[in-house]
Amino acid sequence: MNRRTEPHHNIYGYRSATSAPVSVGKLSTTRPSETGYTLVALLALMTLIALFAMAAAPSIQQQVQREREKEAIFRGEQVADAIRAYYLNRLAVLRVPGDQALPTSMDQLLQGIPMPGGAKNRQILRASAARDPLTIEAEWRFIHPRTEPLIDFQQSVMVYAGNTLPVPRNPQMVQLQQFAVPQITMIVNSGSASKSSSSSSIGDDSSGPFVGVASRSRNSSVLTFYGIDHHDQWIFTPLFRN
Repeated sequence: MNRRTEPHHNIYGYRSATSAPVSVGKLSTTRPSETGYTLVALLALMTLIALFAMAAAPSIQQQVQREREKEAIFRGEQVADAIRAYYLNRLAVLRVPGDQALPTSMDQLLQGIPMPGGAKNRQILRASAARDPLTIEAEWRFIHPRTEPLIDFQQSVMVYAGNTLPVPRNPQMVQLQQFAVPQITMIVNSGSASKSSSSSSIGDDSSGPFVGVASRSRNSSVLTFYGIDHHDQWIFTPLFRN
């Protein structure tokens, strides 16, 4: 008589009592003390990272401001060059007298000056240079002849140069300098070339010819320009160039 063979059941992982036992892997366990040490180490690391970030933040911010100030000086000097080119061209070509040859708007500098025998104008100022990078690309302030900000800047230049006012080589620019600022023979150095920024707004936005531009930012600077450490007192003008 043949023995009856029991069927082999294996449905959804279930085995009958006669089948081989299912091997179950051991569950890994972590001691509570080890978890606590890991959490403390993670918190310590995060604290160190936060401290390093706080220490580095002022240095990064200062570097960003330094780069913006370098760009402001670069653009401001380009505007000063454009004012000089515009002024000399108006005197020589158009025979416009005196201060009437100075620009009265930034658009005039952007339009350029006529080229001899040509139908097009020669570019003397880039569009990007017509914006002040220290005030989120706002317009420069105009500095007009014989205004207090310009006189203060002249004094700062003299202090910086050891009581010597730089005189332009071009005779026509010398005449413009004599017209735009009073002639000062000596400045007593009080130890600081910075002036109060309360006077820097005098005549800045009025209409009329201008001999320079300045920033609208009243912040202290990282760099110094002719010994001046406030943005609104930096004046970019061709008047004091040799």
